[in-house]
Amino acid sequence: MRHAAWIFWILILALVLVLVMLFSLSVGAVPIPIDRIIALSFQGGSSTEHSIIFDIRLPRILLGLAVGGSLSLAGVILQGMFRNPLVEPYTLGISGGAALGVAMVLGLSCASHLTVPLAGCLGSGVVIAFLYFLSFNKGRVRLQGLLLNGVMISFISSSMVMLLMSLTNSDNLQAIIFWIMGSLGQTDPVLIKIMLAASVGLLVVSYFFCLDLNAFALSDDEARLLGIPVERTKKILFLLAALLTGACVSVAGIIGFVGLVVPHFVRRLVGFDHRILMIASFLAGAIFLIISDTIARIVIAPLELPVGVITGIVGGSIFIYTLGCQEDSHA
Repeated sequence: MRHAAWIFWILILALVLVLVMLFSLSVGAVPIPIDRIIALSFQGGSSTEHSIIFDIRLPRILLGLAVGGSLSLAGVILQGMFRNPLVEPYTLGISGGAALGVAMVLGLSCASHLTVPLAGCLGSGVVIAFLYFLSFNKGRVRLQGLLLNGVMISFISSSMVMLLMSLTNSDNLQAIIFWIMGSLGQTDPVLIKIMLAASVGLLVVSYFFCLDLNAFALSDDEARLLGIPVERTKKILFLLAALLTGACVSVAGIIGFVGLVVPHFVRRLVGFDHRILMIASFLAGAIFLIISDTIARIVIAPLELPVGVITGIVGGSIFIYTLGCQEDSHA
């Protein structure tokens, strides 16, 4: 019965994802009916509608799928490790390091489709190494110390980004601000393919640790009694979450609330078992970010809002509502 329920939820979320992708393809400054989209996918050609669908909207949707799913998966991993539903990927300071790296590239006017994600990866990599060094003590990774150090690194990185913004010219300043707010406007097909492959690959690797995360929900001691190498598993899970977050920030900027809200909401639907929670959160995160990006594209069309603005407003509202429902149920 349990496996049947899991299959049901996976199929429902997959169906919703497909419908959301079709809806996002059809709406925008130039509305295109779904039947026309299906016809264009078989006809090919170089018409204006074909270019809008396959050169502009579809890359954004695929990137939203990869980034939204990855951020949600990172949130599931970190919340399972810390046994804290309020932990999210950006609290570790990884996004702050990536933002600082990208801000330096943009401020020096040497930005390109390759240098921006490379700078973001380098910045997040430095933070990962520094956090691990600070939190590793006597053969163990101190999770609470890691979280506190991550928060402090986020504040330091944010201050340094603001310093760079105050010293740069107006054109570079606008680029830094828009990137920090998050965007799925990356147009390099190679980077999009790499992000898609990385998100799916890391989902597969992470799934091998779903039972370990179930054991961590009890306690570290209980996990050890079950034969799990706790410290080694923590290192691997932390690295996986860091890779997921760093890749997302490097390609799409800082998009908050996805890794916090989506896992929290999905737990209310499918429960706490990570065997279903990981896959369901990945799909739900993709749905949430694609919807948010669609709203960002059409709400003030033909202008575009940063998708991070939408995820912050919508995600924060959903989270407040969810907490209110929980308090009412416990009352």
